Amino acid sequence: MNALAQLGMVSDLPSNIQMSSTSSAVGLEESKDYFVEKDGMKFAGTHLLIDLWDATNLGDPDLIDRTLCEAAVTAGATILHSHFHHFSPNGGVSGVVVLAESHISIHTWPERNFAAIDIFMCGVCDPHLAIPVMQRTFQAARVEVDEQRRGRVF
Repeated sequence: MNALAQLGMVSDLPSNIQMSSTSSAVGLEESKDYFVEKDGMKFAGTHLLIDLWDATNLGDPDLIDRTLCEAAVTAGATILHSHFHHFSPNGGVSGVVVLAESHISIHTWPERNFAAIDIFMCGVCDPHLAIPVMQRTFQAARVEVDEQRRGRVF
């Protein structure tokens, strides 16, 4: 929470749901709303599920860390922390880049030339901009992308 507060992403004012009927927000600054409005829809953020097939460079945790961090910055996100684990004997990597705007995670199977990537971003970030950065490093012959809009407001 401290990192989000430093970035101005946590408001001192509770949301309307949290405010009791006796609470008053008169005179307080309006809270910030990081939900997205696009195509007439309001939602928390865009969640991409990306499968990379016939990919390369899937066994080097340092290279994967650098690539996912570059992808996050390219998408307009703020990196808070990253952590990656290298598995033996197959050499797969699992890891996450925690963002102020959510996360990017990856799980690789180098023995199958496959990676599963999960990108969830809110606010003004565009997770689609991360895909070419990852494609440059992993050189996937086939990229499958499934997009979900999370937290839709009806």
